[in-house]
Amino acid sequence: MPVLVSDFSPSFLFKNAHLNTIYRSVFTKEFDNYSRKRITTWDNDFIDLDFSLIGSQTLVLLIHGLEGSSKSNYIISTTNHLNKKGLDAVCFNLRGCSGDDNLLLGTYHSGKTEDVDFVINHLLKNYDYKNIVLLGFSLGGNLTLKYIGEKAENVSPKIKSAMAVSVPIDIATGEIELEKSKNKLYLNRFLKSMKIKILKKSKKFPEFYLDKNKVIKAKRFKDLENLYTVPVFGFKNPEDYWTKASSKPYLSKIKIPTLLINSKDDSFLSKECFPYEEANASKNFFFETTNYGGHCGFISSFNSSKNKWLENRLERFIKENIQISIL
Repeated sequence: MPVLVSDFSPSFLFKNAHLNTIYRSVFTKEFDNYSRKRITTWDNDFIDLDFSLIGSQTLVLLIHGLEGSSKSNYIISTTNHLNKKGLDAVCFNLRGCSGDDNLLLGTYHSGKTEDVDFVINHLLKNYDYKNIVLLGFSLGGNLTLKYIGEKAENVSPKIKSAMAVSVPIDIATGEIELEKSKNKLYLNRFLKSMKIKILKKSKKFPEFYLDKNKVIKAKRFKDLENLYTVPVFGFKNPEDYWTKASSKPYLSKIKIPTLLINSKDDSFLSKECFPYEEANASKNFFFETTNYGGHCGFISSFNSSKNKWLENRLERFIKENIQISIL
C-alpha cells in the first residue's frame, strides 16, 4: 500500500504555505556548475541540456516547472545536492526556456512527452550510464509521471526509478485552483512571462494569426490556451488539452518505482491532485503527502543548513531503488 507518511516538520513560520513557496524561489541562492550541450531535435529545433557531472554511473534527469529553467533555485539546489552525494545530473530546459528562443512556433506544454522521450533516447544512445533516474517538478513532474505511465510497456531497463514534486496531475482542476484569488501573485507572474513569449512568437511567425490585444488582456490560463496552445499543438479546445496532457490517468500503469510528493497546503493543487486511490492500488507508484511545504518549497527554517529535507528525501528514494556505485 504505497501511500507514505512524511517526516517533514518545519518550524512555525514555515508552516505558512506562501512563505514556503516564495522563500525557496526568492531567498535561497546556490551557484551551478553546468556544462551546456545543445542537441538538434527530429523536427529541426533544439533543446538545451545542462550537465553537472562528477563521474558517476547514475544520471538524474531533472525537468523544471512552468516558465522555469535549469536556473530555477529548486533545480540548482537539487543538482548540487545530488552531485555531493555521488550522482551525475542533467537539467532538461524545455523548449524556449533555456534563455534562447527555440526555432519553431511551438514551445512546450504540460503533456509534451515526445520531447522527454527524445531527450531520454539521446542520453541512452550517447552516454554509457548504468542507471538513469527521472525527476520532475510541478509541470515537469506531470511530464515525468505521464511519460513513465504511457511508456510503461517499453521503458528502458536503464531507467530505474522516477520522482515528481508538487505536481498538478489533474490539469483542469489545477488551473481552477491556481486562478483563485489566493494565488493572484503567482498567476500574474506566470501569465506575464507566457504573454511575452507568445507575443515574441507572433512577431517571429507573422503567418500565425494572433489577436495581440486578447493576449495582453488575458487573465486566465484558458485564455492563452485558446489563443496559443490549442491551435499550435492541434488540440480541439482547452478541455481537450487538459484531458490529454494530465498525468493522473497514467499513474495506474506505472511499472517502475515512482514517487510523488505533494504538500497538503500547496495552494496550486486541487483535491484531485492527491491520488491516494491510485497509490493504494499500485505496487510501484508511491504517494507521499506532507502537511506543509507549499509549492516546490519544503523549507524547514531560516537556517540554510537544515533546509535539505526535499533533497535528502529524493536522494534516499534513488538509493533505495538502485545500487549506487561511483566510477
